[in-house]
Amino acid sequence: MSSEKGNILLVEDEENLHEALKLNLELEGYTVTSAFDGAAALEAVAGEYFDLIILDVMLPELDGISVTETIRVKNSELPILILSAKSNSSDRVLGLKKGADDYLTKPFNLEELLLRVEKLIDKNKKLQEKESIGDTYQFGNNTIDFKAQEAIGITGEIITLSKKEAQLLKLLIENKGEVVTREKILQIVWGYNVYPSTRTIDNFILSFRKYFETDSRNPRHFHSVRGVGYKYTD
Repeated sequence: MSSEKGNILLVEDEENLHEALKLNLELEGYTVTSAFDGAAALEAVAGEYFDLIILDVMLPELDGISVTETIRVKNSELPILILSAKSNSSDRVLGLKKGADDYLTKPFNLEELLLRVEKLIDKNKKLQEKESIGDTYQFGNNTIDFKAQEAIGITGEIITLSKKEAQLLKLLIENKGEVVTREKILQIVWGYNVYPSTRTIDNFILSFRKYFETDSRNPRHFHSVRGVGYKYTD
């Protein structure tokens, strides 16, 4: 399960520093997952939800800049804080250009690191908060009552929605016109830190098309964006 304060992936191959950072982050109330090389970092990101990555630049197998570039191909929202022994401005600029949100040079002040971590996580959570659409929503001939977990679909019949169906519908509709990533859906709707298969969400999307689409094979409202996530359009 995810931590209310935040889930952090710590990627640092220097063992003593890694353990010291992990301990201090956990004392602040964060849940910390460890990775000691670039390949392990990418594997962790593919399988879990994180509110922040703390990423060393000099790593075995795959360096931190390459890890950042790879993550940014599929995930534009995940905050990345780079740690580096390289202190010149060109290295800092390169890290930020490749997609890092912040850059801290070693040696660093622990209190400063903790403050930056808190600010990055808070900023990201605020960006993800969408204005609520209320208890009911209507589109086309369809009506959804999120509170009652009921809907009137394309046939005019009343549909009983599961709690997860109602939550997923609300999340997609609140992000109308935007692709919502699989990771975000599974963390917000399922509350998982470790994900089940993508098929879980695919089955829900197929049900929504059956409930609400005139032609489920050519959907107007509920779309799968291959390799990225899902989108609602009205």
